[in-house]
Amino acid sequence: MSAPSEAVATTPTNDVQRWPDGSLRHLLTLDGLPGAEITALLDLADSFQAPTAAKPVRNTSLDGYTIANLFFEPSTRTRASFEIAAKRLAADVINLDVNTSSRIKGESILDTIYTLEAMRCDYFVVRDASVGVPQMIAEHVQPHVAVLNAGEASVAHPTQGLLDVLTIRRHKGRFDQLVVAIVGDVGHSRVARSAYHALTALGVGECRLVAPGALAPDAAAYPAARIMESVDDALRGADVVMTLRIQRERLESPDGAPDGDDYHVRFGITAARLTLAKPDAILMHPGPMNRSVEIASDIADGPQSVITEQVANGVAVRMAVLSEIHRNRLRQLAK
Repeated sequence: MSAPSEAVATTPTNDVQRWPDGSLRHLLTLDGLPGAEITALLDLADSFQAPTAAKPVRNTSLDGYTIANLFFEPSTRTRASFEIAAKRLAADVINLDVNTSSRIKGESILDTIYTLEAMRCDYFVVRDASVGVPQMIAEHVQPHVAVLNAGEASVAHPTQGLLDVLTIRRHKGRFDQLVVAIVGDVGHSRVARSAYHALTALGVGECRLVAPGALAPDAAAYPAARIMESVDDALRGADVVMTLRIQRERLESPDGAPDGDDYHVRFGITAARLTLAKPDAILMHPGPMNRSVEIASDIADGPQSVITEQVANGVAVRMAVLSEIHRNRLRQLAK
């Protein structure tokens, strides 16, 4: 089989990620997912939660199936979370790192996919620095194979978006009266993009975005958000504060990155700044954290922080996504 070009796919994403009956076949983006569908995934994720000291929830729904984690960018939380989620569903898991894969020898991504398909891999969890790679793979896999986007350039990180809104829901309940402030390098953040898609689908009261000029978002990508210039104004009265790290690896020139100390003074979330939010506001961060840059250590580890809860919720969310896509897969292939 000759490999098609690895150019960015042009078919609309939501046409690719659904079966003909509208159910999810892949998870490539949260853009376009309705609130009811996101809520159903969150409800399913809640069913996989267990008290901290209790034995984790497990089942054998993916017994006999193989999940390949293809991470062409570094990852700790997301890759470990997907691996744990898959194993708790009884799947076999293989991890492919760019430093040990044939891609660095010149093999195309699709040839790698075809090789793994021949080894009977059923699910591909993909992270890549280039836009369109998860969708391109989804357009070329066999009908029984599913693709999950584990982080795509600066445009999408759907399971992170789901775990973020799950964390918010577990603390705040309804979304329609919430003010969520997202602070930091919004312009290069796939986390911010997916969180925004999930929040707007769930009817959030107000989504505020604030970033330094060079790191500011494209307003066209966030049509329902309020883009602000002052961190203090953005935090005032917020129910949720999400801070983001500077995506130095995505800047055109590393020299263009803000100085850490100056950034902390101007945009860092500190104890004093956090008092501008509501007294019961929660503090979030997708990790990895740069302490004393975008977030102060005392509040990162403080009572308003839900950062470790985000990590725990990530396992439940990824179990839910794998379970839902697997259920849809079995139903479609049985027709």
